[in-house]
Amino acid sequence: MKVLVSGGGTGGHIYPALALVRHLAEDDNNSFLYIGTEKGLEATIVPKAGIPFKSVHITGFRRKISFENVKTVLRFLKAVKKAKKYIKEFQPDVVVGTGGYVCGPVVYAAAKANIPTLIHEQNSVPGLTNKFLSKYVDKVAISFEDAAEYFPENKTVLTGNPRASEVTAPGDTVSLKDFGLSDDKQTILIVGGSRGAKPINEAVLEAVTSWEDKPYQVVYVTGEVHFDSIKSALENLKVGNHIVTLPYVEDMPSLLKKVDMVIARAGATSLAEITALGLPSILVPSPYVTNNHQFKNAKSLVDKGAAILLEEKELNAASLTEKMDIVQDPEKLGAMKNASLNTGKPEAADLLEKELISLTLPNN
Repeated sequence: MKVLVSGGGTGGHIYPALALVRHLAEDDNNSFLYIGTEKGLEATIVPKAGIPFKSVHITGFRRKISFENVKTVLRFLKAVKKAKKYIKEFQPDVVVGTGGYVCGPVVYAAAKANIPTLIHEQNSVPGLTNKFLSKYVDKVAISFEDAAEYFPENKTVLTGNPRASEVTAPGDTVSLKDFGLSDDKQTILIVGGSRGAKPINEAVLEAVTSWEDKPYQVVYVTGEVHFDSIKSALENLKVGNHIVTLPYVEDMPSLLKKVDMVIARAGATSLAEITALGLPSILVPSPYVTNNHQFKNAKSLVDKGAAILLEEKELNAASLTEKMDIVQDPEKLGAMKNASLNTGKPEAADLLEKELISLTLPNN
């Protein structure tokens, strides 16, 4: 099966695409082409992963009336023409879009060429591109049940996010002793994303000395941007060995398998990984994202009993510690674990593969 994949702009669109490609690549008969933008994150990440990469130039629409939108339409038409050229050369059996502006011209060009198409929506609230493409594609795969209301019912299927399948795959395990912690204590992971989250960092610094007498320990991933200043601040506070600070974790799936609770933003990829492993979570959604989609992602888990919501405006040392103490309540923690497991889709990559295969069958 020849699979053309397009997705870009943010890791939330790119990493699910790469997870799907890695899953499909287990079959040597499958081949791939990835189309992104030349200046996007995907232009670096995708070739590094060994996947053939082509680019088109496209920008997003301004939400306010602007002459730039006229230029965007012209760029879209030019990108469609270029995408058609790539499609003609590669001759894909199916085309997958995982979000971001670049998917617009690529998936649209494929649909108009009568090539089977599928878009994957990671969030509970879709972006403009996937809403636009849903009119033309053959299938819409969603990660949250809540997203179904935005798409045509006859095209929409709940598959989950393929990153969930990667996090549950067998692999090397880590020991918390490798991080200077105990393997026998309850462990809470605090992470604010690859670049960190300043409000979470501030709350942790204010609260950390009060955790010394707690029965749990903390792995604190600051993000590389904040690491030096946070490490220096913790050294000045002379904190004990109940917390370890890291700038970044290369093998996050292995670490996630060793912790009892996660405190994080509410990005779609993070939630897919957390629920695939059945981890309870305290979610601090970023209020700075389009359509406030992280809040809605978080609410989806909170409403199912899998997570606790802590809005950034309510985040401080006291509120953070209060939520964290729930890890000491076996009944509450057990209920959250079960709810998280029931929400997760560790079989997401398999489900997506089945949808793609079905689209390539005759008389589909």
